[in-house]
Amino acid sequence: MKSKRDLPQECLESNSRAEKIEITLLLEGIFQRYGHDFRGYSYPSINRRIKYRMELEGLTSISYLQRRVLYEPEMMRKLLKDFSINVTEMFRDPEFYSSFRKRVVPLLHSYPFIRIWHAGCSTGEEAYSMAILLYEEGLYKKSKIYATDMNMDVLEKAEKGIFSFEKMKQYTSNYQKTGGLHAFSEYYTADQYGVKFKPFLSENIVFARHNLATDSSFNEFNVIICRNVLIYFDKQLQNQVHGLFQESLSRFGILGLGSKESIRFSPYMPCYEEIDAENKLYKKID
Repeated sequence: MKSKRDLPQECLESNSRAEKIEITLLLEGIFQRYGHDFRGYSYPSINRRIKYRMELEGLTSISYLQRRVLYEPEMMRKLLKDFSINVTEMFRDPEFYSSFRKRVVPLLHSYPFIRIWHAGCSTGEEAYSMAILLYEEGLYKKSKIYATDMNMDVLEKAEKGIFSFEKMKQYTSNYQKTGGLHAFSEYYTADQYGVKFKPFLSENIVFARHNLATDSSFNEFNVIICRNVLIYFDKQLQNQVHGLFQESLSRFGILGLGSKESIRFSPYMPCYEEIDAENKLYKKID
């Protein structure tokens, strides 16, 4: 049996085109059947995740996967989990949170009430990180954090606020690098089941389902944090989401992006000024 490297170039290109058609049909079928829209996701990323699920299920073609997804909701649930971006941690990229303390918190002190949207919150670590930061800066009582994700499974985990004890060493190190004011252990209790954050941290957090690809604005916010999500979208969907954020931010509202993301080269770039270019913090000016 010939390997891919033995096939003529025109055969490889033909197979590649056929595979793209299969993926297009799968994503269109998912949208029509379940309402989840992944058609604007980065092709290499979505391709890897599809291949991962096929390997786990022992499927030899994307068409077989499509049939199972369309007729078996449980398979759709599995694929939705594969498509979700769930790489996160407490105070991820500590420099971002340190910059937020120094450059954004002084602005927030002037607001009578603060609304913050964590878009693509995954299992909630960054929302809890923000709650701790706001608490230490005396802002949490007048704040509401809306933490959203398209995946209900991760939202249920986020609401529980229970995490692996093994992660606490890294989380503690991250917290300390942000300029944390207390011992990180003061914010959680530990037992044989894991680490649970203290209830007061979730009092002002609302976890809710929201899909950046299909859902519209649902409030006006003083801060929107969406870090390491846009890198999985193609350019068209990135611009669509930037439009959603621009619509949802109040005047002089703050947008925080991931280290590999930027407002530059977006049609909405003129609407912002940079607060910290290195840590991707922007202020809406229009």
